[in-house]
Amino acid sequence: MNGTLKISPLPLGSIKMTGDYCKNALEKESDYLEAFDEDRVLAGFRLNAGLKTSAAPYGGWESHLIGGHAMGHYFSALAQAAVNPALHERRRRALRDKLERIIRGLSECQLENGFLWAGRISDPGNVEVQFDLVEQGHGNDNIIEVAWVPWYTMHKILAGLLAAYSIAKIDMALDIAKKLGDWVCRRTESWDYNTRQTVLSVEYGGMNDVMYELYGITGEGKYADAAHAFDEENLFSDILGGGHNLLTGRHANTTIPKVIGLLKRYLICHGRTVNGKHPEKVEAEGYLRVAEIFWDNVISHHTYHTGGNSEWEHFREDDSLDKNRTNANCETCNVYNMLKLTAGLFEATGEKKYADYLETAFYNHILASQNPKTGMTTYFQSMATGYFKVFSSRWEDFWCCTGSGMENFTKLGSSAAFGDENKLWIIKYLPAEISAGKTVIKIASDEAQENISVEITSGNCELMLRVPDWTDGMSVIKNGAEAGSPESGFFGISVSAGDVLKITTKPRLKVVGLSDSPDVAALKYGPWLLAAKLGTADMTETRTGVNVAIPEKPVGDGVLRPGCGIDALRAAPEKYAEKTGECEFRLGGLTFIPYYRIEERYGIYWKIAD
Repeated sequence: MNGTLKISPLPLGSIKMTGDYCKNALEKESDYLEAFDEDRVLAGFRLNAGLKTSAAPYGGWESHLIGGHAMGHYFSALAQAAVNPALHERRRRALRDKLERIIRGLSECQLENGFLWAGRISDPGNVEVQFDLVEQGHGNDNIIEVAWVPWYTMHKILAGLLAAYSIAKIDMALDIAKKLGDWVCRRTESWDYNTRQTVLSVEYGGMNDVMYELYGITGEGKYADAAHAFDEENLFSDILGGGHNLLTGRHANTTIPKVIGLLKRYLICHGRTVNGKHPEKVEAEGYLRVAEIFWDNVISHHTYHTGGNSEWEHFREDDSLDKNRTNANCETCNVYNMLKLTAGLFEATGEKKYADYLETAFYNHILASQNPKTGMTTYFQSMATGYFKVFSSRWEDFWCCTGSGMENFTKLGSSAAFGDENKLWIIKYLPAEISAGKTVIKIASDEAQENISVEITSGNCELMLRVPDWTDGMSVIKNGAEAGSPESGFFGISVSAGDVLKITTKPRLKVVGLSDSPDVAALKYGPWLLAAKLGTADMTETRTGVNVAIPEKPVGDGVLRPGCGIDALRAAPEKYAEKTGECEFRLGGLTFIPYYRIEERYGIYWKIAD
């Protein structure tokens, strides 16, 4: 990495999440990963390589044109689980061994030109047919039979290979990734201007992101050249220009990874001479600025209090969040990608607003996206009152959010802490054990995060403790003495082995709203968005789009009658809500609990009637 970086996220193997909810989430996800049949994982790759196999690819999206997209996420999830210290060593070893066997299988499937593919093909004589058709302008013509989004899938496969190398330390995975990267280089070098614009008009995931990552690992400039071919300058110029309704109508999960990729150009290449086909010293500060503008726009105009965004996968008009509350809000992949973007922006800038979002979206969308009984995950999370969460099936769906869900729950410690040579930034206060070099700390907290303990068990460093954006104040007591005051949203405190910090926050019940509807409100308590429990009656699912499951019908009228008007409720919510548990309240005849714990019909946003 280059000198622009101030801080970096700690490696996944350095953070052990110790709270009961996270431990259960990881165990459920690991059970799922371990249950995969390796022959079925490899079946599509073997078929396209002309190898014999008696196994069939998995169902749902994996049996269609983008087969391999979820398997790419699966490779990444296995790599993450293999180093997760919250898993028993035997299970970590078993999952790594499983990944290593799969990587060996992939090496046998890789064609002489480096190509590797698992998706169904419409021309048995041309395994690259989808890529040809996209270049000819036929992407998305018929997503079931002709060409869908092959570059999107290629990104997932390459990302999984690089995770197997950089996280699980499987050297063969890098050999495969480099050969596949060489194929990408040859493909992009063949594009003229018009072909390139045609390709970039079809969802390509984070191809720029993953190719910059390959360049960062190898130092080979050709991979940076190929990454730059996927940098969509027209989109970046539009974002840099700003303005009202900048993102209206754009497919969110297409757009966010593009911006992650341009930020990766800044993080890896800025100030560095890239010896590609045309050697150059890269100046990419403008790319960082575009990422900052984009992030601000998404957060300010398109984001619900869960940290999620979009309606039916698309950004709608600015500040139309209440208008667009339906049963198809907040695609989970969008939050997965917004968290990646936000972590990169925090690396680059150290600004506290990014740290605040890392907590908000993880607590209130990611943790809420898994069924704690089955381990299955959500595609959408409805913001319309009266619906319920719908989860993927174990073997039949394989949506995009099934794949990113595998990753979400094997990297629960991701972005919990960042560090440099001397400092350790603590972003989240969930129970955890964190190791940074010789420094080891233990965090304990209650659910409301009103009382937090940080114990330094070895080493020494300067801790940077985030002051949450939801508290009315925060005090830090070090070994019985008050530890000063924060600067720029962080307490900076020098610590060494044996020190104990007692942190006290002031969570308050707060009423939050949506800018386009002044009489619609939701409740927050501390870091947690609250939702009302609405029972389990008639939780019937239906299917939409490309076989995506959603809740069919809501219940109720979405009106809450707390015994006061909206202004009185905003001014003094604790006057009308009865506190019935640590983070639980009774209001308007309904019980409100943290949204991540909801397992029935729910209501987050309510029209308040006096």
